[in-house]
Amino acid sequence: MNVYDFDNTLYDGESIVDMFLFYLRRHPGMVRHAPFMIKGIVDYKRDKITLEQALQKCSRIVERFLRDMRDFEKDAALFWDRHEHRLFPFYKHLQRPDDLIISAGPEVSLREICKRIGVSRYLGTVINQKSQSIDFLCFGKNKVKVFRERYPDEQIDNFYTDSMSDKPLMDIARHVFLVKKGWMKQIK
Repeated sequence: MNVYDFDNTLYDGESIVDMFLFYLRRHPGMVRHAPFMIKGIVDYKRDKITLEQALQKCSRIVERFLRDMRDFEKDAALFWDRHEHRLFPFYKHLQRPDDLIISAGPEVSLREICKRIGVSRYLGTVINQKSQSIDFLCFGKNKVKVFRERYPDEQIDNFYTDSMSDKPLMDIARHVFLVKKGWMKQIK
């Protein structure tokens, strides 16, 4: 099985950040959440906090943000109408029927883009739309946890990622490819 991280691996950028900006344009009242999100992003980019710390900090803000959202599935479709062109083209040449995409991004967003590109298996952050909360943050060691739960008998042959934050998945993969701007280098 080939397993792919999504942001900065298959997608040029951080889809979560792009989605936040998309929502700000569609729902200007959500701007009250922007300073907290921007601070988390800036602290991460300046290496003041780890990505995991940024995600944990932002998860509380994301939950407040979710309370203001109306139709996440419809919005995800509109988002991908505008952002699907940012997928790196290399994936089309590697794609196999048993591929799995695993991301810190929300599963509802992954479901939409995976449907469009013909990928049936994906794992991501689980958002409870009724309670407007994050039920499961798919990041770091949690990626291995959810992979083992959902695919207990599967082996990762090739894992593609842009980040060492995916080290837990790298450790269980036979081969690892580091991806930067659509170019890849085998590191394991």
